[in-house]
Amino acid sequence: MRSFDPRAVGTLECRAWETYYRRKWVAFLIASLRLVRASFRMNRVRTLVGAWLVLRANQKWAPPEDNDPHAARVLMARFYQLVRASESARFDPMRAAQLEVEWWRVHREHQRDGRRGSAEDLVVALRDLYAYIYGADPAQVRQAAELRAEAMDVSDRWVAAGRDPQDPLLAEERSLLVRSHAALLAAVYR
Repeated sequence: MRSFDPRAVGTLECRAWETYYRRKWVAFLIASLRLVRASFRMNRVRTLVGAWLVLRANQKWAPPEDNDPHAARVLMARFYQLVRASESARFDPMRAAQLEVEWWRVHREHQRDGRRGSAEDLVVALRDLYAYIYGADPAQVRQAAELRAEAMDVSDRWVAAGRDPQDPLLAEERSLLVRSHAALLAAVYR
């Protein structure tokens, strides 16, 4: 959790977002497998199970009108149990899952109606998740949260523009995600 390649993680997260928004679930699972491995370096079985849980949580969350946030939280809690066991971390998996799905909610509100979910609300939700799972000072992880929120804004523009996998917006999104993960890595080592 505290030793990852920001370029690999940012690139894989960009791919995961792309496949999520295109509802390419097999490709999303492959991206998740690689992302979970690169981010958390769990063994193969935990990586496979973790990626499956991330896929299922995202599928429960995906429908914009009739999603299942409770099921998404339960699945993400199981994912964070795997992370905690692999890392000997001290966080509560259910609390981590609540924070994870909370940023999903805030992002959706911001994406659909900026008046209901501001960019600052999104930064705070991401900051709170990072601070909690990494046991970091919220101020130290804020830059990582800001960059990731900015990447989400670029992703939202990409979605609005038609979700073209050749769109240059994906390169901008990827760059912001790489910078976000580099900032996160630097913050957890302060």
